Amino acid sequence: MKYLKILTLVLFFGLGASLESNAQELGIRFGQFGGNNVAIDGVFALGEFSRIHGDVSFGSGVGIDLIWNPLYRPVGSSDFNWYAGFGPSIYIDDPFSFGVAGEIGIEYAFEEVPIVIGADWRPTLRIVENTDFFADVFGLNIRWRFGNIN
Repeated sequence: MKYLKILTLVLFFGLGASLESNAQELGIRFGQFGGNNVAIDGVFALGEFSRIHGDVSFGSGVGIDLIWNPLYRPVGSSDFNWYAGFGPSIYIDDPFSFGVAGEIGIEYAFEEVPIVIGADWRPTLRIVENTDFFADVFGLNIRWRFGNIN
């Protein structure tokens, strides 16, 4: 019941934020994520080559990553884009943890359908509760794109 309330609040605020901001993509991320394996994945544009990549995961606890991608560029003249960034990583459970996550990834936005598929590597340094480093954090993203391709 506790997790259902948290899920409802997160979805409500996430929907509100996406309606108020320029929500670009919303979907799901599969892969290791602070003790969980699936996350709600969203991308919010800040400009042509800058964005926020946020994830909220549920399972044994609630994980939240909010990654700023100041580097978001096309790969040559292909339809692939690569991105890199960093931001806070929070895991709410017993024990609580807080840290910093880095991110580097690649994605492909289909022109015919509003779907974006990507893969990323997100090494994380936890600094609160326990200090440790996780380099084996990989993910697969599948998101629905709202609007046109940048």
